[in-house]
Amino acid sequence: MFARSRVHTIDPVPDSDDLSVRYITEEGETVTETFDQIVLSIGLQTDPEVVAMANRLGIELTEGNFCKTDTFSPVQTSRDGIYVCGAFQGPKDIPQSVVDASAAASAAGESLSTARNTLTQQAEVIPQANVVGDRPKIGVIVCECGINIAGVVDVPAVRDYAASLPYVEYVAKNLYACSQDSQETMSELIKEKGLNRVVVAACTPKTHEPLFQETLINAGLNKYLFEMCNIRNHDSWVHKNNPDLATAKAKDLVRMAVSKVALMQPLPEAELNVNQTALVVGGGISGMTAAKSLASQGYTTHIVEAGERLGGNAHHIFKTATGDRVKDKLAALVDSITGSDNIKVHLNTRLSSVEGFVGNFKSTLKNGDSESELEYGVAVIATGGTALKPDEYSYGKDPRILTSLELDQKLIAGDPALKTMKSAVFIQCVGSREPDRLYCSRVCCTHSIDNALELKKLNPDMDVYVLYRDIRTYGEREYLYKKARQAGVIFIRYDLQNKPTLTADDNGVRILATDHVLQRPVEITADLVTLASAVIPNKDEALAQFYKVPLNDDGFFVEKHAKLGPSEFATDGVFLCGLSHYPKPIDEAIAQGRASASKAITLLAKETIHTSGTIAETEPAICSSCGVCVSICPYSAPSFIEAEARMHAGKASINPVLCKGCGLCVASCRSGAIHLKGFDNDQIFAQIFTLNEAV
Repeated sequence: MFARSRVHTIDPVPDSDDLSVRYITEEGETVTETFDQIVLSIGLQTDPEVVAMANRLGIELTEGNFCKTDTFSPVQTSRDGIYVCGAFQGPKDIPQSVVDASAAASAAGESLSTARNTLTQQAEVIPQANVVGDRPKIGVIVCECGINIAGVVDVPAVRDYAASLPYVEYVAKNLYACSQDSQETMSELIKEKGLNRVVVAACTPKTHEPLFQETLINAGLNKYLFEMCNIRNHDSWVHKNNPDLATAKAKDLVRMAVSKVALMQPLPEAELNVNQTALVVGGGISGMTAAKSLASQGYTTHIVEAGERLGGNAHHIFKTATGDRVKDKLAALVDSITGSDNIKVHLNTRLSSVEGFVGNFKSTLKNGDSESELEYGVAVIATGGTALKPDEYSYGKDPRILTSLELDQKLIAGDPALKTMKSAVFIQCVGSREPDRLYCSRVCCTHSIDNALELKKLNPDMDVYVLYRDIRTYGEREYLYKKARQAGVIFIRYDLQNKPTLTADDNGVRILATDHVLQRPVEITADLVTLASAVIPNKDEALAQFYKVPLNDDGFFVEKHAKLGPSEFATDGVFLCGLSHYPKPIDEAIAQGRASASKAITLLAKETIHTSGTIAETEPAICSSCGVCVSICPYSAPSFIEAEARMHAGKASINPVLCKGCGLCVASCRSGAIHLKGFDNDQIFAQIFTLNEAV
């Protein structure tokens, strides 16, 4: 249940562990309820030591003691060469912190681009031992992870149990297996004991598997001779109140991992040359930011824009919440793009085809009746979004009823009529947070409040009303809301079941709403009504199919990982930014443009890259040519062998570069002709059969 209220006090209930909370409802009623637990959702503030450090460095801070940045330079501090990311820049969640971190890396990379590779040292290549056909000699490392694991699981008992398993030659426990000294010790032990396979029982392979695989490489082993079992997330965390069960489960997980790794074989990785050219699809602010960052670091970049000019929605926005005139900033950004020798702009152009894979894409660009081909290594999707054209509140039937961007156009043009108006009303959440469009458009509250203040500045005597469902001026934008209240802007809340109604005549537009404080209907006569309409994506299903990237039900592109990969797609070599991802203000769009460039450069900076060894492979001799794998693969990896190849013509073959190892083709293969390396049937069944063995 969600209750709008003001909490008065929280008191312990005598002779119990319960808590009593007293609060005031919107109707003024005092309510007291008892709960087993109360969670306080607290705000973020800057540590005083960080404030002191900022003062020593001469970094300017905001009113709330966060780092002051410019909308169009969201990770640049007031001192050149010092960049900011994370919560010090302002209250934010994990995805935006990750975006800012990549954006800061991009900004630093631009400053250091001329020195790139001048001090690079070639890492020593450790010859890889050939263990094919050798008897498995397995090492098992059990991590305590401080108290994360050892506080629940009996780690010494798990270690001793692992020593009794077949083919296990060495066991140990570590306080933190992922620490640098543990990695070096592990590498030496592999060499000293002659181990040819390794199991680490620790935390999640999502974040730590690459680290341990690198340790195997440094010890001269193929990195796929490694198995990690998660005795933290899957065990100690979920069984924290039952140590005996957690310890028994840890033994099960280790036993299964040992049975699987014993059957592992070294897997090869294909090497690919990287075309060090980038393509940015979309020429809005986010796309241009990505292109500028790529070009500034020395990479040839092409911008493909479907419209007749660069800039996108920014042409229609008056100013930012920090007071920057968007028109001026946009002109400077466009000039930097058109003046760059490393950027080629293709206006009135669309992609009509995409072939290839990471490092080696090829696209056909179509401009009217003319076509051209472009080869590139990475792509950034920045196709943007647009404002919804409302079908309610009499929009389009009366010139006094506008959208937020249409009001911005009047402000940009300096419309003198705005100064003579006596009353203006803003209606929020038009098309957002409704059954057909459940998401919040995020920019609308701040935009409307900023424009309300602008109207007050033009005519201090103007009555300005904001009809809202929830005010979401997040972070330090809250100061703008406070300023509006102090300026006399009146806020009236409404709910979805009781929306305002409009009627218009020669005397003005009459808005009927219910005041949530007075609990009475109010009628406002306005000279101007502004509808804060939803931000909707420029849904491009063809582009999504071209690059094999997903769209959600609302038409926004879906990132690789909501928290850890907010600027990437699961498809290697393809990145995203801006409104095509989800609604966001200019500073966040620019930060994500930089972030996508930063991620792209991790590929472009390499002359060669390696694909994963965990991929599917077919046995053409037993393939029935049914085509199920070809139709089901989201990455278009399987295809039929051409007749010209003669041997196995018409059988399915899998492109190892396109394969992502998802296993869909393996599960769907009716003849059992497809095998997933590293997760083949014998390895999976070995784990299943081993699980049934008694400890």
